[in-house]
Amino acid sequence: MTDTTSAAPETEEAQPAPQATESDLFRQSEIAADYVEGLLDILDYDGDIDEVVQNGRPAVEVLGGRLQPLVGQRGATVEALQELTRLAIFRKTGTPSRLLLDIGGYRAARRKELGAIAKNAAEKVKEYGEPVKLEPMSAFERKCVHDVINALSGVESESEGVEPQRRIVVRAVS
Repeated sequence: MTDTTSAAPETEEAQPAPQATESDLFRQSEIAADYVEGLLDILDYDGDIDEVVQNGRPAVEVLGGRLQPLVGQRGATVEALQELTRLAIFRKTGTPSRLLLDIGGYRAARRKELGAIAKNAAEKVKEYGEPVKLEPMSAFERKCVHDVINALSGVESESEGVEPQRRIVVRAVS
């Protein structure tokens, strides 16, 4: 009996996406910076824009005063602007982007806050032995919490639920 599956052509879905080079990632951050600068001009906001590549992904940081409206309540506006900026990159390059947009240092501050929340949940799990369900979070926020929990011994985390009510559950390692 012969194996015919290896002779079949691979579909596009089965092939891994090509790895973006450092140059590709920096180009994405430049496109994003240009897009964000255009938005700031339209909105008549002032901000210093830095485009960088961090941890293998393009990033744009906007710093300056009077930027809170661009962050929005619990980062909702910065999340929406990030998606629009990712679409602008896709339109120019034809490839999806994992761009991270930070405005006014919001993500850095939130990352620190989420680290404390994760450690607190882990302590409760270790002390009482019961799983702890955290409030619903964005994908960025969940990733921050998972990263902290993964670095701790004796606890693990998993996401459950459906957007926008997707949340993390922290439990003791069994």
